[in-house]
Amino acid sequence: MIKVAVVGTGHFGREHARIYHGTESARLVAVCDTLESNGRPVAERFGVPYVRDFRALVGEVDAVSLAVPTSLHHPIACELLDAKIAVLVEKPIARTVEEADEMIETAERNETVLQVGHLERFNPAVIAASRIVTRPLFFEAHRLSVFTPRSLDIDVVMDLMIHDLDVVLSLVNSEVAEIRAAGVPILTPRIDIANARIEFENGCVANLTASRVSGERVRKLRFFQPGQYVVIDYSAQEVAVVSVDAGERGTPAFDSRLLEVERDEPLKIEIESFLASVAGAPVEANGRQGRRALALATDITEKIREHAGRAGVGFAG
Repeated sequence: MIKVAVVGTGHFGREHARIYHGTESARLVAVCDTLESNGRPVAERFGVPYVRDFRALVGEVDAVSLAVPTSLHHPIACELLDAKIAVLVEKPIARTVEEADEMIETAERNETVLQVGHLERFNPAVIAASRIVTRPLFFEAHRLSVFTPRSLDIDVVMDLMIHDLDVVLSLVNSEVAEIRAAGVPILTPRIDIANARIEFENGCVANLTASRVSGERVRKLRFFQPGQYVVIDYSAQEVAVVSVDAGERGTPAFDSRLLEVERDEPLKIEIESFLASVAGAPVEANGRQGRRALALATDITEKIREHAGRAGVGFAG
């Protein structure tokens, strides 16, 4: 039985605590939050102690879900990893690539698990689609959200687009060659809507749009590969595939179908994967993969800054 705790009891932290509480392979032993008004109700809900300081968990737990603001990921994760406590840290892995590098080095030095909460990697639709990937040539992603007052310490690239960046990077076996991007602040001082065009060295192109000021909620990723067009609906957990064959006498034959998807809660799958890695299985969405997504998101943000300078648009961060 793996002893776990949740540090940070905001929206995601509460969900982590819920899943741990109902998981047979783990025992939730505490929740931690610097604000007692946030942490104690969650602790009471699941019948575990509330602690204000994460350092009180050292020696008491084997693993921690870290669901605090991004600015705190690096200092807290490094202390926990140095105490040989496995860490599942929410995305993005850190504020900067340098912070991510130190977290990865600390995990490797202590031979301790560091997993990054790139949730869509564990979406059953993505898992199903990854099995039919051959040679993607073009991606188009739309991740649109109605405005909420959460995750406003980071911009929309780090908050939303990074999900699709991680998925695309996991499906394209090539390095990034060129980035073009633009974005603007709308309701916050940071970038609220952004578009990025990424070209990889193998010629694959990804066009991604993310917005947290939309009038609707959309979570879709489309990609084209030789002979196939694939649509992933993250929210519905569906994968539609249109295949084309030259057919007899050169007349194209089309086939449209839905892939079989074993629907489940992505966060549950993610946490089960984390617990399995604590028990010795390979780490999925590991620190180096989280760093790669962060580095690409950082480069996109810099390209947006360059474009904003030309357009006379300013933003924070």
